[in-house]
Amino acid sequence: MALLNILHYPDPRLHTRAKPVAQVDDRIRTLIADMGETMYAAHGIGLAATQVNVHERVVVIDLSEEKNQLQAFINPEIIARSEQEEIGEEGCLSVPAVYDKVPRASQVTVRALDANGQSFTVEADGLLAVCLQHELDHLEGKVFVEYLSPLKQNRIRTKLKKQEKRTL
Repeated sequence: MALLNILHYPDPRLHTRAKPVAQVDDRIRTLIADMGETMYAAHGIGLAATQVNVHERVVVIDLSEEKNQLQAFINPEIIARSEQEEIGEEGCLSVPAVYDKVPRASQVTVRALDANGQSFTVEADGLLAVCLQHELDHLEGKVFVEYLSPLKQNRIRTKLKKQEKRTL
């Protein structure tokens, strides 16, 4: 397994739409393992392949306290979402140290393939619903800060550029 480099906003590669995975094979299973290791090392709960500059429709999520229940979603798609929305605070490994409120559907149904290529469907609410919507946005080339006002987006860009200069 290997740690992958996480792209940081406003990197234009984060706006690339991911292509469907043609075949679930050892390459994809290795990607899933590497993404899991990368997510755990960064203390995240979800990671989309787009965030590690792999533009295929793969997402990993682990909401467990022990960080031992990695879930893989290959070619995920939201097939149903509730009309009811909830506004919750989100953060992102691609936008470090930035948190803000984002409206999301309170429930979603997602169809995907698992690491063995088997189709499954999950009905999610709460944190899992938020995480799935957030990560699937990444696969469409959208970062959560794009739900915010242009003023907030500019402030975030400025903050991240300052942080980047300090680390160079």
